[in-house]
Amino acid sequence: MPHENIIHSDFTQIMQKSYVDYAMSVIVSRALPDVRDGLKPVQRRTLYDMYELSIQYDKPYRKCARIVGDTMGKYHPHGDSSIYEALVVMAQDFKKGLPLVDGHGNFGSIEGDSPAAMRYTEARLRKVTQLEFLADLDKDIVDFMPNFDETEKEPTVLPARVPNFLVNGSDGIAVGMVTSTPPHNLGEVIDAVKAYMKNEDLTTEDLMKYIKGPDFPTGGIITNKDDLLSIYETGQGRIRIRGRVEIEKAKGGRQRLVITEIPYTMIGAGIGKFLGDVYSLVENKKTTDITDISNQSSKEGIRIVLDLRRNADIDNLLALLYKKTRLEDTFSVNMLAIADGRPETLNLKSTIEHFLDFQYDLYTRKYQNLLQSELGKKEIQEGLIRACDIIDLIIEILRGSKNIKQAKACLTTGKTEGIRFKTKKSEKEAAKLDFTPDQADAILHMRLYRLIGLEIDALTKEHDKTLESIARYRDILENHDSMSRVIIKELDQIKKSYSSPRKTSIENAAVPVFTEKKPDAIEIAVLIDRFGYARAVDMSTFERNREAALSESRHIVTCMSDDRICLFTAEGRLHLIKADDIPFGRFRDKGIPLDNFSKYDSSEEEITAVFSLSSIKDSKLVFITRNGLAKQTAGSEFDAAKKTILATKLRSDDRLVCVCSSSRYSQIVLRTHKGYFLKFPISDIPEMKKTAAGVKSISFISGDYLEDVCPIDPAVRCSVSWNDHEVVLNDLRLANRGGRGSKVK
Repeated sequence: MPHENIIHSDFTQIMQKSYVDYAMSVIVSRALPDVRDGLKPVQRRTLYDMYELSIQYDKPYRKCARIVGDTMGKYHPHGDSSIYEALVVMAQDFKKGLPLVDGHGNFGSIEGDSPAAMRYTEARLRKVTQLEFLADLDKDIVDFMPNFDETEKEPTVLPARVPNFLVNGSDGIAVGMVTSTPPHNLGEVIDAVKAYMKNEDLTTEDLMKYIKGPDFPTGGIITNKDDLLSIYETGQGRIRIRGRVEIEKAKGGRQRLVITEIPYTMIGAGIGKFLGDVYSLVENKKTTDITDISNQSSKEGIRIVLDLRRNADIDNLLALLYKKTRLEDTFSVNMLAIADGRPETLNLKSTIEHFLDFQYDLYTRKYQNLLQSELGKKEIQEGLIRACDIIDLIIEILRGSKNIKQAKACLTTGKTEGIRFKTKKSEKEAAKLDFTPDQADAILHMRLYRLIGLEIDALTKEHDKTLESIARYRDILENHDSMSRVIIKELDQIKKSYSSPRKTSIENAAVPVFTEKKPDAIEIAVLIDRFGYARAVDMSTFERNREAALSESRHIVTCMSDDRICLFTAEGRLHLIKADDIPFGRFRDKGIPLDNFSKYDSSEEEITAVFSLSSIKDSKLVFITRNGLAKQTAGSEFDAAKKTILATKLRSDDRLVCVCSSSRYSQIVLRTHKGYFLKFPISDIPEMKKTAAGVKSISFISGDYLEDVCPIDPAVRCSVSWNDHEVVLNDLRLANRGGRGSKVK
């Protein structure tokens, strides 16, 4: 029986190691960009696949479905949607300051319209991508690694000459970390990189003389300029950005606000949300200055128009929009990227340092390869020039040799055995030959036309150029300043070809302060039906429909529109609702459930009584529970800032049966489930705090409980129906609190 080797492992350690491995895989291989080329793996693989498919900027577009499928099959086996989404984003000029893909077809819009399916859209590389991100891949200037199934090779990083991490920014969510880097102006970033190359002692503040701050493709205004230095020194912080608003004159002496640029964070669904927020401000009467809003945006740009009433307070309205909508928003900065193989939060200076280290490495490898290539050309050229000088001897060797191998051996080592020479002198000269193997191959493959005088002159001139190139390449490799000049020259060319003016303004602006103008209070009637739907109408509407309102509504409260509504529930809670939060409209409107604008839960609570706060503030409320506990509490105790408070203390088996005001009544009648009626003066009920439970108000026989309560005025006849008989409450004997009462059959 074979020996079994059982390894005992701690399950928690295995899970911990497995999760850490998974997390690092997501961080490094999926979610975070590399600081060197500023690309996530899916972006890098997509661009490299387009390069391999030769979808160049000066060639026809190709279907995105082909690009996505090829990328997924060769390099990125994580689903076609993620690849297509990355491809789309790289083509959207409203998300990227320097788009890397040239899209053809519907690639979505700044207003959040989705791109067309990949089978309908086409794409190709942009010129900047092809020339500044993918050039020289054939010169072995970056490392390659096997793909997921080791059938292909892919670059670990693209040889990007553009500081893409800063120029295009990035966003991504990994496991336990998030990256969010704003885009910057290409020209400004290149100027900062050049300045740092000339003086590595520059501070972040010095670099900010070149990089003023983020430059969002959507423009806008950064309003916290003084915070940028701290953000760039730490790589973390918050940027406040506003949309750009212009004031235009309209007909009739009115004005309109026109939003021509939006905050970067408003891209997509944010525009629709902004419009909805403005509608809500108007509907909820937070402002009366806006008479109409329209979105007139088109391919030419953003244009959102707010028409204003005459004499509108524009400054106050702008402050309201900045405070209550996304017209002013914050962009959270966390410059997290993969640096030296691990995730690291970078500041502005370290980002530039990593980019330059990468550039020096690229150019070193590039010119080492170019030097080796030129040295090889030099060797061949020197061999051919020397061969032209002794061409008669070489022809004699070739004619006297039996095969190429014998001729090559003579050319490289001077071995003459077996070769027929015309003279001994020729044999002696041949024995002195010492061409290199590469030179010998070139000689053996040389065509006769190269012996023409002009061709020999051209070969000599080509050799001189090769020597110049070798000298220049050696100078670049051996002299740091020479390599720096080459990098700077190329950066200048990139800036000249692809830079654009800054779109985002930077300034210091005060935090918006909005002074809310409260509308004049009016008298309203709040109607609550048996389903818990509430609505408010003005008093004239209520009076015209009084009969219908009384028959259809379970609770009716009249109050001023700036008052608050008090909902007492059987569970002993009080919900306070602002009257102007209740939808105001026509009498026949359905209303909105109380749950929508208060903490009242219709599925768990039952309304016992409803009052306006002003009507109970200066009076006392009587509380009586199912178990017969009673108390009076000052109404002022319920004037609270919270939306929900405890109205009275209840035991788990008790419920609040009655809440009524004692200001209009002097007596109260209690009725039990089994038909006992007890009448006593309200003054017998003691005043207590809202946190008290109360005192005994009535005695019960076994199995009985309080079912109904009716406060009365002795001077006003009051009757109720009980067991199909009318019971006149005024005729009941006045007793003391705590008695059993009289049985009514």
